[in-house]
Amino acid sequence: MPVIEIRDLVKEYNKERVLKGISFSVKKGEIFGYLGPNGAGKTTTIRILSGLLKKNAGECLVLGQDINQVDRSFYYHLGVVFEENNLYRRLSGFQNLRLFADMYGIGIERVNLLLDRFGLKNNARKQVKNYSKGMKQRLLICRALLHEPELLILDEPTGGLDPASVDIIHQAIREYKANKGTVFISTHYLEEADELCDRVAFINHGEIIEIDYPQVLKERYGNPVLEVRVRNRGQKILKELLSLLTDDDEIYTGDKFPVIRLSLVREGAGERLDKIRARTEVLGIHSREANLRDVFITLTGRGIDV
Repeated sequence: MPVIEIRDLVKEYNKERVLKGISFSVKKGEIFGYLGPNGAGKTTTIRILSGLLKKNAGECLVLGQDINQVDRSFYYHLGVVFEENNLYRRLSGFQNLRLFADMYGIGIERVNLLLDRFGLKNNARKQVKNYSKGMKQRLLICRALLHEPELLILDEPTGGLDPASVDIIHQAIREYKANKGTVFISTHYLEEADELCDRVAFINHGEIIEIDYPQVLKERYGNPVLEVRVRNRGQKILKELLSLLTDDDEIYTGDKFPVIRLSLVREGAGERLDKIRARTEVLGIHSREANLRDVFITLTGRGIDV
């Protein structure tokens, strides 16, 4: 039985459909990525999954139960981190976790274990208002994992964080999965999804436009390229180089050294490279495999960070 099963889910605000009959399922033990630009419907979906919003139509089953009919005991099996910070700022990190531990009937050992695991032990007695953004986010994830839930739902868990905090959070997600947990993660960082997720769904304008394994999507829609860095010899040479390219190739001139991206999907990349070498000095060449950003742009015609 899927951990999450959504069928023809509709949500409207002021007669405007934000979710337009979406359907997908999440398997037990997988990390499922939910990808799309801001305003696509990601957070609305998460609020419905966690019981904060009522759907207008369709089905939403979480852990085998209709989310609109669950009782209080259901939330012992669910951990959620929303995009908004909802910690108690005047309490310490320890007090924030202790408060929820008491609600769940969890001993202090679990609180101390998580504070240590997430690098918060030395600041556990400080007020949360004095924490950095990364520390606050790690504390939120500590709180979501406190009662060892079956399902972890994360809404943009690493947005704007420092690399050290991102690494700690990513490792915690992997460990949670290794212990047979299921993760539903919403993010617009496609590199993060590529690194973590078993499967991903793309949502755009309230509609699911594709669901599959990241590698399958990259092979189906991606555009592997050969990146050629050249010496800038002036606009005349750049115009000549541009005339050698196909519609699938690109040239970037913002850097001191322009970069030409030759599509490896289009035949004749080697011949185009030889022509470039004949007209200007090539400083470096390397290949770049297709990524999920390429997939998204192909599917929607726009960048993800909008």
